[in-house]
Amino acid sequence: MLGQRVFRISAATLVISGLLLVAPACATPHGRVYVRIGPPAPVIEARVVAPGPRYVWIPGYYRWGGAVYAWMPGRWELPPRPRAHFVPGHWARDRRGWYFVEGHWR
Repeated sequence: MLGQRVFRISAATLVISGLLLVAPACATPHGRVYVRIGPPAPVIEARVVAPGPRYVWIPGYYRWGGAVYAWMPGRWELPPRPRAHFVPGHWARDRRGWYFVEGHWR
């Protein structure tokens, strides 16, 4: 009776350990979410006047909401440091589908 219990606990521990080792191998690169449908054409936005001389325009982009794309409007933002420029986010495609590459400061 005690032997069966030890065997069950050992087997369960082995199965859980195996699942924990295999799970990261199934994850998509960089936590990407793939979408089968490509994004619509970008919206042409009218920029409002910048709130100050150092502000940089961050263009809008389409965000995937799980069922449809939603437009996220552009905005003015201060750079994090002098001479920084913004690389806009964009949708890219590979064999798995479409995925979003986040915009970032460079």
